Amino acid sequence: MKKITFKRALALSAWLAAIVLMFVACDNELDVKQVYSFDLETMPVQKRITEGETVEIRCRIVREGNYSETAFSIRYFQPDGKGELRLDDGTVFLPNDLYPLDKTVFRLYYTSCSTDQQVIDVYIEDSFGQTVQKTFSWQNDSGSDDEGEE
Repeated sequence: MKKITFKRALALSAWLAAIVLMFVACDNELDVKQVYSFDLETMPVQKRITEGETVEIRCRIVREGNYSETAFSIRYFQPDGKGELRLDDGTVFLPNDLYPLDKTVFRLYYTSCSTDQQVIDVYIEDSFGQTVQKTFSWQNDSGSDDEGEE
């Protein structure tokens, strides 16, 4: 009969512990990541605007990953000036109200209603509570620079 040495016993118990850990650590459930970070990309926007003028803001939500159940919504706040913001489908936004976004590529249209400096903060939120904020600002374009030129 072979004698079991201390080294063999230690090696055997290490192997048994490893096998037990493999079975305990595994489960049959698939881990699905649902929350991915995202950002709002926009094309450059003009810096000057006149009262009554409309500016187009081309937007795209860029996601780190894609979970099909993620829903996005939009809201805005206007700390300076007065204007109207609407979505490319014609929806006119009220400040601080939350509106669903049905697509990740869209256009916003801002129409100036004052001659003051104007600033809007646009917030995009996902269904997991993550928020991205972008600020757009315009100076009044009185047209005085172009007077005298023909």
